[in-house]
Amino acid sequence: MAKRARIRDIAEHLGISTATVSRAISGKGYVREELGEKIRAAAIELNYGLPEDFAGKRVLLVVSHEAMIDFERSQFTMYVLEGLRRRASERGLVIDNHAIRSADELDGLAELARASDLLGILFLTVDDSILKPARSLECPVVLVNTDDPEMRLSSVTPCNRSAAAMAARHLTDLGHERIAFLTKPGRRTIQRRLEGVRDALGSRQDTMIVIEAEDWTVQAAQAAVAEALADDRQFTGIVAAGDILAAGALIALHAAGLRVPEDVSVIGIDGLPQGAYLAPALTTVSIPMQAIGAYSLDMLCNTAQLQGTSRNFPVSRIELACSLTKRNSTGLRASRVVEPV
Repeated sequence: MAKRARIRDIAEHLGISTATVSRAISGKGYVREELGEKIRAAAIELNYGLPEDFAGKRVLLVVSHEAMIDFERSQFTMYVLEGLRRRASERGLVIDNHAIRSADELDGLAELARASDLLGILFLTVDDSILKPARSLECPVVLVNTDDPEMRLSSVTPCNRSAAAMAARHLTDLGHERIAFLTKPGRRTIQRRLEGVRDALGSRQDTMIVIEAEDWTVQAAQAAVAEALADDRQFTGIVAAGDILAAGALIALHAAGLRVPEDVSVIGIDGLPQGAYLAPALTTVSIPMQAIGAYSLDMLCNTAQLQGTSRNFPVSRIELACSLTKRNSTGLRASRVVEPV
């Protein structure tokens, strides 16, 4: 958590007096409008807690179809929502849900965005087709678990690229040279995980293979890995783009008579609690899922404050660091490559 600034820090940052900063933030006393905007913008930038009175305000949570069916698969969304709802309770905010399948279903949001009791809108795990209509809404908007490539909407995500690089480096540190990236391609966030694996491998990218599953399910991952083994695609380590895919990989490897981690090491990305109960327990890069939800609501509140006081509030992107959770599914590279039985 970043250290909170003091009034003196804001004053020094802008080269003005602490009294001027105090008047602008409290609203007690005259400060030129232009200067007041700069002071309040600096307060947000430097992580100074501006006074707020959002209790009872509504936040509209727009959830994609992909995020909703995630409940039936990896449960990543469930933990993000848990963090979001806990923070909403702390701030006295009310969360209203709105599920969508496509951008065509956003027509009614423009009117909702103008409601006087609406603080803003959070978009959870949406595709790029949603971004254009979201940018035109007349209220604060924050993207959750996705980002805007044009940087016109603020967002909170895990740092997907560094998370995947961490996973791949864990395998290379164990001596693995032939690494498979098991993925379900599609969203830009998952593409960044592929880029992270490539970052870690550097000049050795020609030793990597990509295994594509048809869906984010155990069964799809199991089928994809089984097919790769049948095709004699050789690897000693698997980086799975999600823990749910890693679970399918474990099943496929066991079915082929391969030992984990003696023959093949497997690492996931998510940090879902159920990974600890797989056989063997899954090494994973843990994403701070609840923090994603909490930070998203905090960013929406900050945006609402700043948008209400400044015509030029900054758009920002927060990427949260992830951590390596070592368990028994990874180990030193064996002396041979994979030889399915």
